[in-house]
Amino acid sequence: MNKIYTAAIIGCGSRGWKFGCIMMGQSDKFKVVSVCDIDSIIRENAKNEYKLSDDNIFADENEFFKVKRADVLVIATQDRDHVRMCIKAMELGYDILMEKPISPLKNEIEQLLEANKKYNRKVVVCHVLRYAPAYIKMKSVLDSGDLGELIHVENTEQVDYWHQAHSFVRGNWRNEDISSPMIMQKCCHDFDMLQYLVDSKCDTLYSVGRTAYFKKENQPKGAANRCKDCKLKLECPYSAERIYIERWKKRDCPEFDWPYNVVCTEIPNT
Repeated sequence: MNKIYTAAIIGCGSRGWKFGCIMMGQSDKFKVVSVCDIDSIIRENAKNEYKLSDDNIFADENEFFKVKRADVLVIATQDRDHVRMCIKAMELGYDILMEKPISPLKNEIEQLLEANKKYNRKVVVCHVLRYAPAYIKMKSVLDSGDLGELIHVENTEQVDYWHQAHSFVRGNWRNEDISSPMIMQKCCHDFDMLQYLVDSKCDTLYSVGRTAYFKKENQPKGAANRCKDCKLKLECPYSAERIYIERWKKRDCPEFDWPYNVVCTEIPNT
């Protein structure tokens, strides 16, 4: 019970960095001993923050996965990286904390399940709402039957206009061919919580959608291809200058730098 678990992190962006900070705050339980990231500035920041030596900082995942470097591994890379990296980690004997979603590909999920049976390691997916006090209470009330039988659930995932532009138009999840569909990337928490709260498997599921607004033909007259060159950047609700630089300047909490901190590792000076 008094063991301090060593942790390695691959993908030290917004999520990976946050996990590292949480572990730093629980130094009686965890110690970050190695990181891997493709960004040189992030690697240098991690080296300084976690007080790591150069031989525990990696830019290449193949080098990183040559040997086991810690008790546990945090995988906080992009959606299509998760399964490949998780299987490598299990082969080395890691227990793993993996960012959600696991993968948008059924065959990858099947591969991961087979590997998990073979190597018998713990793989915990970051469905963090399961541990949120409000949802824990909700589950307790539903299971108690005090309010009667659950008949119907209505669930709406609210995505702010600027969040939509940041994440799903120009961000990491702009194209499901290189990441995952929005309904999986954004709504996997919802799917997980619905099954958890209702305690029942889904019979049928369907999804419909299309790109209706963010298209070339809807580009405002006179708009440039890049926000920094656009004469509308001070009035457009989707302006990168408004979403990143202005939001950063006006932020209420110095530690709450999202989404600016996922697109820039330096403080904006304009």
